[in-house]
Amino acid sequence: MDGARFGFSPDDAVLITGAGSGIGRATALRAAEQGLALSLWDLDPAGLAATVELVAPTGVRVHSWVADVGDEDAVADGVGDAVAALGTIRYLHNNAGPASSSSIPFDRALEICVGSVRRVTQHWSAAAPGAGAAMVATTSVAGNLVGTDSDWYSASKAAIMGYVRHLAAHRAAEFRSNGVAPGMTDTPRLAGFAQSETGKRVLTRIPLGRMASPDDIAYATLFLLSPVASYINGVFLPVDGGWTVTQ
Repeated sequence: MDGARFGFSPDDAVLITGAGSGIGRATALRAAEQGLALSLWDLDPAGLAATVELVAPTGVRVHSWVADVGDEDAVADGVGDAVAALGTIRYLHNNAGPASSSSIPFDRALEICVGSVRRVTQHWSAAAPGAGAAMVATTSVAGNLVGTDSDWYSASKAAIMGYVRHLAAHRAAEFRSNGVAPGMTDTPRLAGFAQSETGKRVLTRIPLGRMASPDDIAYATLFLLSPVASYINGVFLPVDGGWTVTQ
């Protein structure tokens, strides 16, 4: 995918939550290659600092914000700080969220996962991202196409996509909204999974025969955000190697 261009303007900026590792970090790196200015957010200061260091050689403008996206004040302050640093932030990747293996009470998990996506979207959109604005949320095939062991994870990912559809239907005059839906992705959260007995069995059901790389999800996200996708709104895009068509 080296050299892929998606039509972003040189002065465009993107806010990426959960940018300290995995899919968020990959999106930050590929966005920097597109020339996008970056507002990078994460709860983990060390992971966030590592991502900032990785994008530094590209020379793009970078703003970073350590925050829990479940905290209303932290999100409001972060958006304000990002706009002050970068100007208009036309694009948003709502990517932050707990791992499916986390032990979180069901009601609290939905409040964290769905509430944070709405919270960040509301504050970002209130800052007037302008013409051509777009938001992509990281959903999942879990809950939307397949069930998983984690009840809160399946429910929250389905609810996030429901919120995306609401935005696509009712706020399209302000910004486009879409959901990118990873299947099994080779991030630190799934380290060693492909080598496990369960992982080997699951991989036999993926037609492409491998897990997704973080870049696979990052490029799909950037496409949906980009001017190239200017007539795509309300889409649920599985990026799963064909796994769910075999279920």
